[in-house]
Amino acid sequence: MEEQIRIAAFEWLGIQVQIYGNVLPRSILERGFDFNGMRITLMGPQGIWKPRVFQNVPISITTVAGGPYSDVFTDDDLLLYKYRGTDPFHRDNVGLREAMKKEIPLIYFHGIAQSRYLAIWPVYIVADNPNIHTFTVAADDMSSVVSTGDVISRTSEETKIIKRQYIASAVRVRMHQSSFRELVILAYRERCAFCNLHHPELLDAAHIIPDSDEKGEPIVNNGISLCKIHHAAYDMNIIGVSPDYRIEVRNDILEEIDGPMLKYGIQALHNSSIILPNNKASWPDREKLSERFNIFKQIG
Repeated sequence: MEEQIRIAAFEWLGIQVQIYGNVLPRSILERGFDFNGMRITLMGPQGIWKPRVFQNVPISITTVAGGPYSDVFTDDDLLLYKYRGTDPFHRDNVGLREAMKKEIPLIYFHGIAQSRYLAIWPVYIVADNPNIHTFTVAADDMSSVVSTGDVISRTSEETKIIKRQYIASAVRVRMHQSSFRELVILAYRERCAFCNLHHPELLDAAHIIPDSDEKGEPIVNNGISLCKIHHAAYDMNIIGVSPDYRIEVRNDILEEIDGPMLKYGIQALHNSSIILPNNKASWPDREKLSERFNIFKQIG
């Protein structure tokens, strides 16, 4: 039955991501879901979490943003997850060791911000490192789990390692992107800095210096919270932001005559000021804005 519950948990998480986006609120993970009349919680007070109906092996592991455990990633993008305490025989550590031996899939919740988590599944414990009190964790895809919950072990070990390294790299990119988006949007109080739209599901974290540039760091003051249409307009240099936080619309766009979206959604922004975060440390960096604004002016 535990195998069936794990599969149900993976499917339930997929639905929650469709509803809430990649970053999920802790409250729904603690509440969990019903399975044949049983409440299955996916997260709890301990970072290594086992629902009551499970015998030994946990269902999830969690890294809390700013928490006491310094979980880190290896050069191969694998997670080094800290033991529960330092006793290798603590029941939680024993449970993860059993998951490793039996190749049982788990869920990893990575804390992006307070009470906000990126869910990664399935993940596997692939090594036990008692000298440094950590387990090594690798992400995989759902092809590693069949519908009955049995783990596919027929693929060669070399193929499995190569696939997991590829997936691990993709997961790290997704973690960086999700973290950047979440922190920027929270800094702007979940509003578009141009039009004040207050629907987080319609907001993006726009880079000032693109992430393809070596100076395009995924930090809050290299980002602006924008709704999707204003994000696209900013990226395409239809709209620019000056170092003094003033919005400019490109001259040729100002001269166009089209429908109400252009008139009220873009042209009306000209010469207005962006809405800034409450915390001045999160305001867009003026030097980055200047560099990006010079490109906008050259195009316009």
